Amino acid sequence: MPRQPTQQQLGREVAGTMLEGFNKHYRLFREVTRRAKQLFEQKNWRGIQDLVAERIQMYDQRVHEAVETLRAKHAAAVLNDEVWAAAKTEYIALLVNHKQPELAETFFNSVSTKLLDKAYFNNQFIFVKPSTSTEYIDSDPPVFRPFYPGSQGLRGCLRNILHHFGWSVPFASPDRDIANILRAARRYFQAEWPPQEMNLHVRVLNSPFYRNKGAYIFGQIINGAVRHPFALAVLHDETTGRLKVDAALFEAAQIAVLFSFARAYFLADMPVPSGYIRFLHDMLPMRAPGDLYTMVGLQKQGKNIWWREFAQHLEYSHDKFIPAPGVKGLVMSVFTLPSFPYVFKVIKDTFGPNKDFDREYVRQKYLLVKKHDRVGRMADTLEFSNVALPKSRCHEAFLNEMRTLAPSQFEENEEWAIIKHVYVEYRLKPLNLFMQQASPAEKAAAVIDYGCALKELASANIFPGDMLYKNFGMTRFGRVIFYDYDEIEYMTDCNFRKIPPAPNPEYEMSGEVWYPVNKGDVFPEEFGPFLLGEPDVRQVFLQHHRELLTPEFWQEKKERLQKGLYDDFFPYPQSARFHPDQTTALTSNADA
Repeated sequence: MPRQPTQQQLGREVAGTMLEGFNKHYRLFREVTRRAKQLFEQKNWRGIQDLVAERIQMYDQRVHEAVETLRAKHAAAVLNDEVWAAAKTEYIALLVNHKQPELAETFFNSVSTKLLDKAYFNNQFIFVKPSTSTEYIDSDPPVFRPFYPGSQGLRGCLRNILHHFGWSVPFASPDRDIANILRAARRYFQAEWPPQEMNLHVRVLNSPFYRNKGAYIFGQIINGAVRHPFALAVLHDETTGRLKVDAALFEAAQIAVLFSFARAYFLADMPVPSGYIRFLHDMLPMRAPGDLYTMVGLQKQGKNIWWREFAQHLEYSHDKFIPAPGVKGLVMSVFTLPSFPYVFKVIKDTFGPNKDFDREYVRQKYLLVKKHDRVGRMADTLEFSNVALPKSRCHEAFLNEMRTLAPSQFEENEEWAIIKHVYVEYRLKPLNLFMQQASPAEKAAAVIDYGCALKELASANIFPGDMLYKNFGMTRFGRVIFYDYDEIEYMTDCNFRKIPPAPNPEYEMSGEVWYPVNKGDVFPEEFGPFLLGEPDVRQVFLQHHRELLTPEFWQEKKERLQKGLYDDFFPYPQSARFHPDQTTALTSNADA
């Protein structure tokens, strides 16, 4: 009779199966990401968008595979605590010399929490804190490449950088691009170059970062003890069919905008992701490492880091979770912790009037936004299950709202309040509240940017559905962001119609609808009464965005999308562009 494996041996086998699952995931992740280079060269913009959406779904697929494998091979659902403790210990040993240990730990958490009891929030068998250092992990190829001016000077250095990435499409005019970069650098340094130190060189991340129609080169200028970040935006020149440098950014705040929570994830091939994140964080200390992981497509790692920061914040704060300020939504119950800059959104059990859909429909809308190009106008979300909050930190108003509006998503005992499913977003000031408190100039600017947001969303094939101001928020930079997704639709699924004439004056005065309305029908002429009740708002809106009240505007956008024509979205100021006259731009001047 064969000997039964010991608990330590079982733990080793479980750990090995887990790591095999992660290694498969990251191998496929890199394979998908590397396809971005060819798609960029081919100007296959739809392909790049599809690649981002495909990659987002890969993680959950690999987690599901690992869970099923563990159940089949090791009866994981009935493994005892000793085996799980051994599995974690053995897993740590397997991560020595691993190139992505922090991601592998997160994968272990994702798989094990699918198998452990739901009280895992108090469990010792997951990586609540990282166990393996990510410092000094060797990378092949290296994380960054240094370029030294040498005898060729900065011009030769920049030329080598532009040719480093081996794009099959050549640059239309490298000399012109280099001159533009140097001119932008002199403008940043106020026309006076700093004295050149002995160690002057430029470090550039080995992989370009692809998103939409652009490829971005990120680097640092090292001169003495000073480091200057920079980013080069590379686009296709529509006139020549070749490449061009569209902008050179040297201000950290402008570069940070490229990593906004309201934009799509980058595609970058990173053998050692922690090295890339450390490099980017050195460039942009205002961007948290978790946010950077998320923006390079490793959103589960970003989510894991967010949770660790949240748990630590709870230890060092004393305020309570409360219902979020603002107009109560018909679909979501929203709460917040005032000292922590996020809101938590729970789908209600029963929706308000005219909301004839269910919980799964809402979840699919949020997934749509996660996979779509957010063009700097839609907030990204983190999604959690079985979130346990200390009940002592929960205000009674929040608890009563959960008990009343979302009882199926809420459990409680003496110690914990448990939310079964919740979305987390950056906390923004609701646009309606902002406009109530704003000065006339601030209010006018908000109305203008609100209209710009609608236009940019339309160009990205997004119709918000419910366009009321309460469904939009204002960032600290004065940028309007959409964050209520339950009625969101693709532009191409909408039918934008003109209201037909009333058969007689009595119909028109009655307020009754005298024309048939089918699913997907939208009447832009109806927007005005809902949005432009205040005279000052109406005046500004009509001055800048009158066309939004016409079906022709929306029909034209829809037709462009149906023809596969994609507008340009630039996450940097128009003034930073070298060739602004060559493209029809939708350009962002600020972001969060």
